[in-house]
Amino acid sequence: MADLSMNLAGIKSPSPFWLASAPPTNSGYQVQRAFEAGWGGAVWKTLGEPILNVSSRFAAISFNGQRIAGFNNIELITDRPLEVNLKEIYETKKRFPNHAIIASLMVEPKREKWHEIVKRVQDVGVDGFELNFGCPHGMAERGMGSASGQVPELVEKQTYWVKEVAEKPVIVKLTPNITDITATAEAAVQGGADAISMINTINSLMGVDLDTWHTIPHVAGKGAHGGYCGPAVKPIALNMVAECARHPRINVPISGMGGVSSWKEAVEFMLMGATGVQVCTAVMHHGFRIIEDMVEGLQHYLDSKGIASVMDLVGKAVHRYSDWGNLDLNYKVAARINTDVCINCNKCYIACEDASHQCIDRLADATGREYLKVREEDCVGCNLCSLVCPVDGAIDMVELPRECPPMTWNERQAAISALTVSNAEAK
Repeated sequence: MADLSMNLAGIKSPSPFWLASAPPTNSGYQVQRAFEAGWGGAVWKTLGEPILNVSSRFAAISFNGQRIAGFNNIELITDRPLEVNLKEIYETKKRFPNHAIIASLMVEPKREKWHEIVKRVQDVGVDGFELNFGCPHGMAERGMGSASGQVPELVEKQTYWVKEVAEKPVIVKLTPNITDITATAEAAVQGGADAISMINTINSLMGVDLDTWHTIPHVAGKGAHGGYCGPAVKPIALNMVAECARHPRINVPISGMGGVSSWKEAVEFMLMGATGVQVCTAVMHHGFRIIEDMVEGLQHYLDSKGIASVMDLVGKAVHRYSDWGNLDLNYKVAARINTDVCINCNKCYIACEDASHQCIDRLADATGREYLKVREEDCVGCNLCSLVCPVDGAIDMVELPRECPPMTWNERQAAISALTVSNAEAK
């Protein structure tokens, strides 16, 4: 069987599945129950000066019958005294010495504040630190969280302050609420970060009640933007992980999170450069025991692929992720409808006719039986018909024979520029 053990910047754990810093890691009781269930590590709910939380503070979007497709919260860092958290961290680490315990930290952007909390926390035996530069609400109004995480200079400076006294690896958790996450990721590396983690939650307002006009959630009739997470954010998170993984100056391990709900998302994140993954919303939805299917599924996947170690997945697909200008303009695919599977619902026809390139015909055979057929010479291979089709296997996207050699936009522009120069010189 494949080896599931993970090593992220020197932090070892029995598997790549960690709990993210969030309500499920709020106490020693919870983290110990999670380890008993099979989780490989946990990032303790963010430590700092205890705060007061509001009520209510969670909201969710359900879509097409799926509960909690997206999740929103306005909860802040720990509301329990630091001494209580440290005592429970010490007890948990003593009971589970081989599991990773990471302390998430957030304080004011002052050198002495960072030195003080790092020294206190590392004395109880944590395996590493995660600096929370991502929280988009509440703490940001106090100059912490994403207020720091959106400024590369502050990310670099605070990381450096922590590294001055930290005796354990330092992970910097990045906010997605920024134009280019690689800017802050690079700043973290320049500050000495041993690893980075992403993404924290995305600014969001979940909704408005159409009867009361209250925001969702609301606190005594008033609301505020919160942090968005859950399955719906996975594509955003995966892109940001991939962008950092392929960046030549961001050469540290990545802990990926954002919509990881099963072993499949974990594999995607790891192929795109994450060394391991963190999970929150799926646990809040289904509980700690989901780890059983995650571990079993990952184990089976690795064994079926003949992969000896989960670490062998890391970054294997990064080279396939590039810029649009490097894509082959002469590569062609077309839709092909399998009439023996098609149920003639006409969803593909309507989508193509109204929103694409009008290349699906409605025909009838000799018996009068209607069927759909794609005019492949007119099909642009946009995939829309296959995406709206409700029947698996009814529409295939088929690679067409090449008519021209590969050519990218960048190559085309370079050729045009060279020709322009040549013509100018000839004149």
